[in-house]
Amino acid sequence: MTLRRCFLLPAAILIVAAFAGCDTLMTSTPTAGDDFASPVDGLDPDLNLVFLQGDENFAKAFSVAEGLGPIFNNISCEGCHPGDGRGTPETGFFRFSKDGDLLIDSGGPQHQDRVIAGARLIPENVPEGADRSFRIPPPVFGSGLIEAIPVATILALTDPEDADGDGISGRANWVTAAPWVPARHVGGGGGAQLGRFSRKAQVSSLLQQVTEAYNQDMGITSEFLPLENFHVQRSLTVAVGDIAPDPEISAATVLQTTMYVRLLAAPHRGKITAAVSRGDEVFAGIGCADCHVPTLTTGIHDLAQLSEQPVPLYSDLLLHDMGEELADHRPDGDATGSEWRTAPLWGLRLVARFLGGREFYLHDGRATTLHDAILAHGGEARRARDAYVALDTATRMDLHAFLKSL
Repeated sequence: MTLRRCFLLPAAILIVAAFAGCDTLMTSTPTAGDDFASPVDGLDPDLNLVFLQGDENFAKAFSVAEGLGPIFNNISCEGCHPGDGRGTPETGFFRFSKDGDLLIDSGGPQHQDRVIAGARLIPENVPEGADRSFRIPPPVFGSGLIEAIPVATILALTDPEDADGDGISGRANWVTAAPWVPARHVGGGGGAQLGRFSRKAQVSSLLQQVTEAYNQDMGITSEFLPLENFHVQRSLTVAVGDIAPDPEISAATVLQTTMYVRLLAAPHRGKITAAVSRGDEVFAGIGCADCHVPTLTTGIHDLAQLSEQPVPLYSDLLLHDMGEELADHRPDGDATGSEWRTAPLWGLRLVARFLGGREFYLHDGRATTLHDAILAHGGEARRARDAYVALDTATRMDLHAFLKSL
């Protein structure tokens, strides 16, 4: 299901009405921390207003008249991220390239599978011979906390040569930020930047992540990316675009949406039962926590709500070789075809609630149970996977109970 919440300023409910901020009026508020669309605690009225407007931007479904397309994957941010959580195989898409070439002249690096009506186009094809990687959209909650973790904190966890001999050699993905991301944004400016967002940590800044999502996922141009994402494969003698003048949204709209994502809180932990406590010990004991690091801490931040905060994301945000079964054989930045950023585990307990009772795990959603997701781990995670396989049924259930409490 998709859940949108109303966040009321202390002054009056009329402020929310002015924003038309809820898709559905709720008769009761969900239990605090049981959703993916709540803001971090302690927003002042000004930040709350920005959050509300960004929430509207995130939920907005674009029409052709407003600039949708000409090629796209979905009509809104929320269409790919229901309730601000993870997507499904139905909302997934391919990224493709060849030997590191993003194949821009052939429609890369992202495959758009939909086109606007009346454009005399057919959906894009992934070019024959391209390296293709299918991915489901990751959750967006907690992104501001991830952004606020100091580079030094993440780099302290790297061990690219496996100096300690534990078989785990996490490393950073150093990338080049888009030229329009200023240095005042985390991950922006010239030179190599630490990638921390997306499946292979190939994006260094939230602003770039949001701007490119508008452009690639919905075909919406902005003052940051003002050119249409034309269908270069199937256009006739001229490029076919939509009818809206470019740029279709302002820089202010992109920045509001970026701030909304930045201010999204992570869901709370579930109940800590005896089984959950036992499973926590198993998680650490078999080596899962070596990559899925339970908690990192943010640095000093301009926003007090993000400053020096614990971040229980269960990830080191580093690249790890996950073996042949999970390999997509498509490099991305410094990441090889078998490396992936350690997926944060927070929010696992709410996955099925926000996906209509279904569960999808791993970068491509192939696993529909935690058991299957764990069994697919290889490479640097093989030792932990084999230890899991050796557990008796009761101990496995304790581990699952722990994971479903996150």
